Amino acid sequence: MRLLPRPWWPARVPLRWKIAALAAATACLVALTVGVLVHLWTAGDIRDRAEMEATNSVYSAMDVYRRTGTLAGGAELDPAELPAVLRHPSDGDRRVAYDGHVEGNLGPSVWGAQRVDGPGSPVLAVRINMSPQLHDLRRLDASMAVASLVSLAAALPLAVYGAGLVARRLRRVAETAARISGGDLDARTGARTDGGEDHARGRDEVTDIAATVDLMADSLGRRLRIERQFTADVAHELRTPVGGLLAAADLLPPGETEDLLRARVRDLRGLVEDLLEISRLDAGAEAPVPARVPLAAVVREAVARTGLDTEVETGERGGPGESEGSGDFGGSGESGESGDPVETDPRRLERIVGNLVVNAHRHGRTPVRVTVAGRTVVVRDHGPGFPADLLLDGPRRFRTGATERGTGHGLGLTIALGQARVLGAELRLENAPDGGAVATLRLPL
Repeated sequence: MRLLPRPWWPARVPLRWKIAALAAATACLVALTVGVLVHLWTAGDIRDRAEMEATNSVYSAMDVYRRTGTLAGGAELDPAELPAVLRHPSDGDRRVAYDGHVEGNLGPSVWGAQRVDGPGSPVLAVRINMSPQLHDLRRLDASMAVASLVSLAAALPLAVYGAGLVARRLRRVAETAARISGGDLDARTGARTDGGEDHARGRDEVTDIAATVDLMADSLGRRLRIERQFTADVAHELRTPVGGLLAAADLLPPGETEDLLRARVRDLRGLVEDLLEISRLDAGAEAPVPARVPLAAVVREAVARTGLDTEVETGERGGPGESEGSGDFGGSGESGESGDPVETDPRRLERIVGNLVVNAHRHGRTPVRVTVAGRTVVVRDHGPGFPADLLLDGPRRFRTGATERGTGHGLGLTIALGQARVLGAELRLENAPDGGAVATLRLPL
């Protein structure tokens, strides 16, 4: 199969250069049009003047010839160079004709001719050389070309500068839109005032686009604030009755029904607590309480609190094959602490690790392994992996993704991401090449 050659132009041409190129092409087209029109008009004027001069010269020469019998003003009788159309005029009127023959500095020319007397008499002719005027026309063409190039050279930087201003404003709008799509609902282009009015109403289309983006961000922010407030209100209102349900369940006589009811009420209370935590994270009301703690010990404690069979490995450099020791299942490994203590909020760190481990067991398959290396914690299962939409858009509350990853409320990863942001840490979700979901938490320095 023959490969097509790669184009010489770049795949992405900035808008400023496109606008500058369009302005330059427009200027060249205008200069060319004006130059052609001036050339044609000047050439026609030169010929008209030459024809008028030839007519007047024939009239003067004929008057002198008839009075004195001598030729004056460069007049000739039946010259050999006279164009054929003027050699045998049918009457005695004065006539002119264009002669494009050039010989040295002579020509092109305009001939004027008239019979001296009646039919068969000699033809008196006068030749008007247009060579000097046409030479001036060529100089005019050259001057206009130079002037056009100079004007283009002066206008092109101005076009690039003006296009750059527009491109920068559009880039600022695009960056603001990207920040809004990334979750920064406070990002604005600055095209609208706090009162909602445009800074420069009707200024241009870029201002309209920027104001529309700001209006969209305002509307989206209001909707999200209403949704978050609703979630917080519902969770807060449910907290008291759920607590009452749990207390009432404790009064039931022991038995299978009491155990089942107590488990369901505990699940409901956990859901309410998760909703309250998410509402606090959304409101930005959470703040870390840092302390210097051994990372491996905190991770093992968090895994042990889940009560799930999970292998904990600690290593200096981060690969599972470089573990300092292989922990037992159930979080009871006795491997030594790895690395220096880290400064972080241990409660929030335990929350993140616990949610990741529970998510791996609930939606993945065993073995589930937690690896601690340096300031990095990796949680991996061997299930079907994260759904594609979760990897693309991030976790969403009350949405668990693919059905093969089990059931749940979809809040665990949302809380883990929110708590990671509070810690200033990075939580990355991906799928392993050989299968399974991998969550990597990197604590800040």
